[in-house]
Amino acid sequence: MKKKNIIFLVMLSVLALQFTGCKKVVPETENLTADLPKLEWIKEVGAKTMPAKKTVFEVNGYGAVNDGKTLNTKAIQAAIDACAAKGGGVVTFKPGQYLTGSIFVKNGVNLRIDKDVVILGSQSLEDYPDMKSRIAGIEMVWPAALINVLNQKNAAVTGEGVVHAQGKPFWDAYWQLRREYEPKGLRWIVDYDAKRPRTLLVSESSDVTVKGVTFKQAGFWTIHVLYSDHVTIDGVIIQNNIDGHGPSTDGIDIDSSSYVLVQNSDIDCNDDNFCLKAGRDWDGLRVNRPTEYVVIRNCISRAGGGLITFGSETSGSIRHVLAYNLKAKGTGVGIRFKSATTRGGTVEEIYMQDMEMNGVGTPIEVSMNWNPSYSYSTLPEGYNIETVPQHWKTMLMPVEPAERGIPKFRNVYISDIKVTDARRALSASGIKESLVENFHLEDIDIEAKTAGQINYAKDWTFDDVDIKTADNSKIEIKNSTGVSL
Repeated sequence: MKKKNIIFLVMLSVLALQFTGCKKVVPETENLTADLPKLEWIKEVGAKTMPAKKTVFEVNGYGAVNDGKTLNTKAIQAAIDACAAKGGGVVTFKPGQYLTGSIFVKNGVNLRIDKDVVILGSQSLEDYPDMKSRIAGIEMVWPAALINVLNQKNAAVTGEGVVHAQGKPFWDAYWQLRREYEPKGLRWIVDYDAKRPRTLLVSESSDVTVKGVTFKQAGFWTIHVLYSDHVTIDGVIIQNNIDGHGPSTDGIDIDSSSYVLVQNSDIDCNDDNFCLKAGRDWDGLRVNRPTEYVVIRNCISRAGGGLITFGSETSGSIRHVLAYNLKAKGTGVGIRFKSATTRGGTVEEIYMQDMEMNGVGTPIEVSMNWNPSYSYSTLPEGYNIETVPQHWKTMLMPVEPAERGIPKFRNVYISDIKVTDARRALSASGIKESLVENFHLEDIDIEAKTAGQINYAKDWTFDDVDIKTADNSKIEIKNSTGVSL
């Protein structure tokens, strides 16, 4: 396929980030062409520093036992705290298995999980203390993650070892609650009532690196980057479909954060693989923090809901994203934009190139009215708004005026995409109040069972787009202007 658009030129000349000591080596700005002023931000993504001190603090010296049965939360935390008190260093483990609840990484600390080390997450919710956080787009009290980086600067979680969250009991509890809630018309609140720990949370922090670790069986989201900036996630493996398929076990969620680099990672999960979020409905519009300046490259998605997903939490807006050299192998959707008419926010200035997809459901999907039973909150009869939990009240707060809840998708550039064995080539649906605008597709080759449709769109361009369908169908275009194949 041809390589003729501006993003290819940027990738060749700009994206070469490496760490040396505690400093990040960035490409020379002189390599940028004069035609690319909007993309000069890409040289700023990722952690700018790494913990530099090499003093080792071994958790076993603080009482940790590597038998996979002893709860080591206090011992591991004691080693982290001692390391931070000395100005930083490396916290290590002797080979073995370490059972633990929530631990908190501090400034200057590199929590190094080596090849023969397995961190096992406690299966008891009481080992994850409640804290204020944001979950699935709203701020509420929620259990701390297994590994937390909260309000820190210059911290890291690295190594070739394994973090096995042992999340299956939390999956089972979720499904049980969902079976109880759905007949009552409460599908919209199940995810918020079924408290499940995330595996790794980076929140309100800067210059954080997560590198090389394998994460397994998350109870909920695996890596959540929240309200943070200058974060690097490099070479992680996520394997959540072990002993079942955990609900909402997202891979990497970048949430109202900026200058984030994700690279060389491999995700097998049961929801969105690489996902960008920015808040939900009234609460997301109140916080109004965007996700912006993000690079995702050289990654693979396997099972999961979306190779790269924008939304459905779009309230604070998502913009300035570059994604390239990505592969989807059996993922439900390839490139996915989703929101709802109570979310609001704008998704724009998105650049995606060099992607291979095989066996995906839909390579390109756009929906502004995604999953209504989950997306819209209505209190059923028999409940009193005055006596429901606070997070229910947050979810039920109306967006006023209603126009604030209308999302916008625009200025998206997709090129050099090769797709084989898809079920449907393309599905894009705006709404009457908000057309999907200025999507530019170039050098696209899709083989699918059926073509799909474009509805409520405006000003789409197609250059060298080849869609082959087993049923000989063509893309159906409705309620659109300036869109033709």
